[in-house]
Amino acid sequence: MVTPFLPGDSLLFAAGSFAALGAFNIVWLCIALMVAAILGDSVNYAVGKFFGEKLFERKNSHIFKKEYLEKTHRFFEKYGGKTIVIARFVPIVRTFAPFVAGAGKMSYLYFFTYNVIGGVLWVTLFVLEGSGWVIYLSLRRTLRWSYSL
Repeated sequence: MVTPFLPGDSLLFAAGSFAALGAFNIVWLCIALMVAAILGDSVNYAVGKFFGEKLFERKNSHIFKKEYLEKTHRFFEKYGGKTIVIARFVPIVRTFAPFVAGAGKMSYLYFFTYNVIGGVLWVTLFVLEGSGWVIYLSLRRTLRWSYSL
């Protein structure tokens, strides 16, 4: 909830590009980013669990209505795991999904399982995409140079 404006996908892509250029060890980079992604969403879940109920206690609130929280709880009961994984790939949504899951009383074990799956997929795909792009460009440049001889 603190930094919804940070461009996570492009940062992962850039980190993968730098790893392909030798600036980082790609394995350690992926491990560090996976841990950060998983911990970040876990903290966001905890904040939602702690503050979520308090936000919905006011009776005259137009935004935070108790019925919305109950609908959210039912939604996460039905689609929760998929939502947590897919939200990783949708900017802004990825910021609010863990908070809402915590506020909507999704069990932490259930959340954490899908948080790990989503975090590992998200980091791996974007970091490898970034490194693959650099490798592709280097290979293309090398092939173009060798054919010009």
